[in-house]
Amino acid sequence: MDEIKNEELEFDAVDSDAIMQEFDRESNVRVFTGWRKNVITGIMAAFSVYMISMALLFPTATKYTKLTTFMAFIAFIGFLIFPAYKTQTKKINYVPIYDIALSLLSSGCFLYYAIFQEDIIMMSKRIGTLQIVIALAAIILLVELVRRAVGLPIIFVAGAFVAYAAIKAYTDNPNTALRNLMYGLFYDVSNGLFSTPVYVCTTFIVLFIILGALLEKTGIGTFFVDLANSVAGSSVGGPAKVAVISSALEGMYSGSSVANTVGSGSITIPMMKKTGYKPEFAAAVEAAASTGGQIMPPIMGAAAFLMSEMTEVPYSKIAVAAILPAALYFMGIFLMIHFEAKKLGLKGLPKESIPNFFKLVLKNGYLLLPIVVLVICMNYFSAGVSACFAILVSLVVSLVPHHINKKTAWRLLVPLIPVAVTLGIWLPFGAKNMQLAVFAGMAVCALLSFISKGHAPLNPATVIGSLENGAKNTVGVAAACGMAGLISGVVTMTALGQLLINTLVPIAQNSTFLALVLTMLCCIVLGMGVPTTANYVIMATITAPIIIKMGIPMLAAHMFVFYFGIVADITPPVALAAYAGSAIAKSNPLKTGVTATRLAITAFIVPYIFAYSPQMLIGIDTGVHTPWYSVVLLVITALAGSYIISAGMEGYMFKHMPWWERIAALASGLLMIIPGGKTDIIGFAILVAIIILQKVGQKREKHAAAEKAA
Repeated sequence: MDEIKNEELEFDAVDSDAIMQEFDRESNVRVFTGWRKNVITGIMAAFSVYMISMALLFPTATKYTKLTTFMAFIAFIGFLIFPAYKTQTKKINYVPIYDIALSLLSSGCFLYYAIFQEDIIMMSKRIGTLQIVIALAAIILLVELVRRAVGLPIIFVAGAFVAYAAIKAYTDNPNTALRNLMYGLFYDVSNGLFSTPVYVCTTFIVLFIILGALLEKTGIGTFFVDLANSVAGSSVGGPAKVAVISSALEGMYSGSSVANTVGSGSITIPMMKKTGYKPEFAAAVEAAASTGGQIMPPIMGAAAFLMSEMTEVPYSKIAVAAILPAALYFMGIFLMIHFEAKKLGLKGLPKESIPNFFKLVLKNGYLLLPIVVLVICMNYFSAGVSACFAILVSLVVSLVPHHINKKTAWRLLVPLIPVAVTLGIWLPFGAKNMQLAVFAGMAVCALLSFISKGHAPLNPATVIGSLENGAKNTVGVAAACGMAGLISGVVTMTALGQLLINTLVPIAQNSTFLALVLTMLCCIVLGMGVPTTANYVIMATITAPIIIKMGIPMLAAHMFVFYFGIVADITPPVALAAYAGSAIAKSNPLKTGVTATRLAITAFIVPYIFAYSPQMLIGIDTGVHTPWYSVVLLVITALAGSYIISAGMEGYMFKHMPWWERIAALASGLLMIIPGGKTDIIGFAILVAIIILQKVGQKREKHAAAEKAA
């Protein structure tokens, strides 16, 4: 079994690169070898080190310095690694002269702002021709970088907003229109390009991306697959359940639906097909589960950090609030898989091929320490500093040797060295040197990687590779954040937000439900061509205030647009995660997308529930005291509702369900998910009735089968 699994892994690893390039635009990067690769790798690693040092060693640096130098790095790296055309990726070591020029020019525009920030601040809106030209050039070059790294849809959206701002500025004062527009879009760090999205990307997101890249190198992804296998591998439909559990766990540190689908799907999809699942179903399971990674605490993807900044709610509270909705999402997929497997009569994997849970946890459980430390630190420190702590712990656990014996037992002491250095600097001098201590601990880990000589996961190649991948994965997110900043800047500059509220609220005819439906449709349609991060910013800026105006609590409104921006990755006709899964499974892409949407039906229901009943978002202030037993009852009834909805969607519980039972099951589930005593009682009564009918029918079928056999 292990040999088969390894063969599948090796085969799919080759296909994975092609699939990522086809469905994940950020993977369409140039290929370098030799000294050119070393130079590019060095630049990207230097960027990651610079961002970590800015968070730990220079936390008091001005906002202007942090944001402008960050974008200068992004622009410089972006034009070097992202080709103008997809076909250029086939040319190894090929970087045309014009891209080198664009790289230098674009980074120079941002560095100009960094160097002359004091003069520009003094000028305010009285900027001169030179400043206008530099701002215009920077924005145009950023648009080109976004086209390469992200795609055209977000450019069209941002272009429409900027055009509106330009027309309004010209109408107000033709003589100063361009000056005011460039100042508002580029030089005003409170709005425009350098506003909240880029600020959050600089302060939090980039550090979590580096953390995710490092965790991948530690082998935690393989550990999660093995852990899921030990829990559910032998159960009915085991491989599919393994896919859900492992994708949920991987979602704790990865925020990309496509990357999750391809990464874990290269292992789980062939296993599911081998067990007996149809290719469309196997691909849909992985796509739906991987998409849920962005709503899985504690790391919920870049958009969640933006939500914290935009709502001024601590990220730790957002993560806690997301626990129950995420649990319902994954529980719904898990149960549908279970009922599908029972309906098809599928079995799990052979028990001899499944690792022992306790042995696995005892042997590799330490790999979970970075996530545990991250969760603890989020309660005491900022998100950025917490990510740095988790990075340090990831480096430390990566120093743990693979294999030891009596002669090499001393290697177990190596991971204690950076811990001792960190505590030695931190404890004697208190909180003042805490961040310096963390940075010193990271530096010691990097130095110790040279002496590991392959005995531990951490070696120079691992460290540099993680820093390189962190930088590469940041470029697309940062570029999208820049575009999102332009959009939110226009809304602020022109008071477009208030205009939209005044226009759309009457159109919704004061119907909260209609406003939510329209918002959902906007999020899904926009999400088909715009990354989740930018989608959230746009919808949070435009539509969230509208549904807040209609009485939905602020965090519930933001979570609503956050959820529907994410499920666009599995919603046809443009369902990138589903299409990536279908490429691995060699299935019909459209059927895969439809199946993934059906599996993720909970994600289309739960946002409406917490919009009307925000107590589902545990821990948020709704203005009404909610006792603990009410929260416990809410969790129990919501999970029971998820159970019966899954059975109704699959048309199977203990036996096949007739159409009227399926409708009753769906109604029962909705009634129990909706918070409220009366709805819970009615829904539970229907659930009990369906269970009795199913059990009685199952006995009759078994009796009839026995008589027929006799």
